[in-house]
Parts: sequence; C-alpha cells; structure tokens
Amino acid sequence: MLYALCTDCQHKWRLTLDRPLPKGGAGSYVACSSCGAKRAIAHAELPDLFIGHLDCDAFYASIEKRDRPELIDQPVIIGGGHRGVVSTCCYVARKYGVRSAMPAFKARELCPDAVFLPPDMKKYQREGYRVRDMMRALTPDIEPLSIDEAFLDLSNAHDMHGKSPAECLVELQTTVRREVGITVSVGLSYNKFLAKIASDLNKPFGFSIIGAAEAVNFLADKPVRMMWGVGPAMERKLHDDGITTIGQLQECDIHALQGRYGSIGKRLYYFSRGEDNRRVEQSTERKSLSSETTFNEDVAGLDELTEIATRLTARVASDLARKEIAGHTVVLKLKSSDFKIRTRNMRLTYPTLREDVILDTALTLLKKEIDGTKYRLLGVGVTDLFAADQADPVDLFAETAAGIATDNADTENETPDLRKTIELPRPTAEQLRESLTRRYRLHKKKIVRQHRFRF
Repeated sequence: MLYALCTDCQHKWRLTLDRPLPKGGAGSYVACSSCGAKRAIAHAELPDLFIGHLDCDAFYASIEKRDRPELIDQPVIIGGGHRGVVSTCCYVARKYGVRSAMPAFKARELCPDAVFLPPDMKKYQREGYRVRDMMRALTPDIEPLSIDEAFLDLSNAHDMHGKSPAECLVELQTTVRREVGITVSVGLSYNKFLAKIASDLNKPFGFSIIGAAEAVNFLADKPVRMMWGVGPAMERKLHDDGITTIGQLQECDIHALQGRYGSIGKRLYYFSRGEDNRRVEQSTERKSLSSETTFNEDVAGLDELTEIATRLTARVASDLARKEIAGHTVVLKLKSSDFKIRTRNMRLTYPTLREDVILDTALTLLKKEIDGTKYRLLGVGVTDLFAADQADPVDLFAETAAGIATDNADTENETPDLRKTIELPRPTAEQLRESLTRRYRLHKKKIVRQHRFRF
C-alpha cells in the first residue's frame, strides 16, 4: 500500500502496485488519478516523513531569466568577468559542462555562446528573503544554509495547518513558482542528510522522497562524495583506501573508521546507514563577514596589494558598523595565479569594528605572504563575531597615562589639593559577564558538538 500526492492538483489517494516503483520509491513519480499529470509522488512513508530541504533551482540565473524573458532558452552564466569564477549557471549551460566555481575562461571554452551577466546580489537577497518568508509561514523551524536553500522541520504541520508535511511542501513549491517566478526542488525524508540528497534527485522542479525502508539500499551504490562533509581531500583519502561507494562504508566497523579517519569516521558510519540525529537549528547567526576581489592582472607587489586591502577593509568596517557587529579574528585570503588558496588569520585581544585595527592586522598577515608569488585574488574579513557593544573596550592604561600627562601639564604650578582626580572607567556588566563566562561557554559548545552524532 502506497500513499500518493499530486504535485500539480494536490489530489491525494492510496494505491496498490503489483510491482515496485522504478527507483524503489525514492524520487519516483506516478500518474495522478484525478488530473492525469505524471508528477504525482508515491511512497509508503509519505504521511510520516517531516524533514524537508528546499533548494532554489539555479537561483541567480533563474532570477535573471525571469526578469529578461529573451534569455529563457539561452545558456546564462552569472559571474565570471575577465578573471573571475562562475557563481552559478542555468541548466542549459550545465549541459555543456559548466559548473559553479569554475574559472570563467574554462566556462567560455565549454560554452562560447553563453550570456555572461554580473551578479546583482541585492536583487538575489531580496528574492531569497521572499522565499524564506514563505517557508516561515509554514513553520518557524527553519535552518538556512544559504540565501537559496534551507531545511524545514514540519513535525507540527498537522497541528498548525491540518495537513501533512508533504502537502505543505507541495503547496510551498507551487506558491514560490507562482509568486516569485522561479522553481524550487524539494527533498523529504526523516533526517537532514537524506532530505538534502533527495532534493537533488529530480532537479529542476523536483519533489523526491527517501524513506527509512529503502535508505540503506538506496545509498549503497552512491559515491562517497555524496555524503555531507566529504570534500575533494576526504574523497581522495577514501579512494586511496579502496572506498569509492557508500555501500563499502556500510560494511566497515565503526571503530575501524574512527581509528582511520578520526571523528569524521563516526559520521561516515552513521550517515552510510541513513542515520543522522542532527536537529533543524533555527539559529541564523552570522559566522563571518568579508570582502574580496579578483584582479584583472596578477599582483605580487606589497604596495599594490596594500592599496587593495585598504579598500576591502573599508567595506568590511562599513558593513560591521551597519550591522552593529564586531569581529574577534581577522582573516586574510589570497589565491595565487595557479589557483592555490592561502588563508591566514589572527585573533585579536578583543572584538573590534575599527577599520584601522582590522587593516593593521590584515597587513601584518599580508607582509608574511610577500615572497614573489603572484596573486589573482585578495580577501579581508573577520570571524568569531560579537555584538558591537562588546567591541573595542577602553584602554585603561592608555587613558590613565594620558590623563596623568595632561594633569601634570595643567597643574605644574598648582597646589596638590587643586589637582584633578583620575577616574578610571568601569567595565560594563556585559563585559564582565563575557570575561567570566567565555571559557565556560566555549567548553560547553565543544561538548554539544561532540554529541551531534549518536555513538
């Protein structure tokens, strides 16, 4: 017995099939018994799954095509420029092999007829927040991953809307297409790891499901790169050990994986079995703030790089002031002419949003990297963010010394009883609380992070 829901007319019904669906239930469609559309989803666990992942399809390019209908059938690439990289591209361009983060010159070689457009981040953010507001109308339990994708916990969908999570997501998909003018793909499962995988199965405008019954078999023949947290370096390490598919990880012992790969070994063990106990976290706290630029020509000289770093630091300081936040760690990013990235950082004594402090720190880091290497990109940023009222505390010793010097100058010929009393500024309650509890809070965070994966 399967439960079915049409993504077009939202008709729902039960059906019994004499043979399994083509993909074992994951990412499969059936014909609707009401409207005849062939985009109805069917799954035995359809009413019970409640973790969704929504991902806008080729978001930047879709927004541009919406606003410029003449580009509908053309390959559109966002970003690039003379020396940049591809931010994103439409599905027409992807047929030529163009991918995000690809160097612009490579994208031009693969797709010479593509239309390159500069990114309009303000417009993309505006439309992304429209989509996010539609998500929040369904549930407050949203965990954004970027401007165009997020996890949703719809465990309270029946209580809030009188509908199943699948019905709510189908309505959301339709609403976004009608009101924003773009398509989104949705994945539905019982945890975040599988929901994100499901959203990629039938792009664009797909709705796919992975249930508990087929999770292990579904994952078995998939490449290890599909697993969250496995990047190029980890993939190479696994391949060197003869592990290329998730099914091979399913056969490994947890202690062997942990001994070989450390803490990520436990994650691989549980993820390979479709187990993920991470919750959908509502926190949208910003982790960092930065500004970077790609040069038209490679740069190696300190003077020119310093000038560029100064401009970037001014942008960062302006953004910090506008958002009323401060950074405790300054980060310098450099990309050499052979596309190798260097990232350097320095933790400050206290959080700051002062442009001169950030610039001095960035230049200290930059001078150590001047070794004749030619760079194509430079970035300056801050991380480990705090509220602005915790930034740049008064330098008590500097003020005391300045006060004493001033008093000595002004009262050289005065009697002692006419001298001014030096009043030392008192730290605020927030600054005291921060200094007393910071070590405890950092330790507490580490404990939480250790228990994110059951073992």
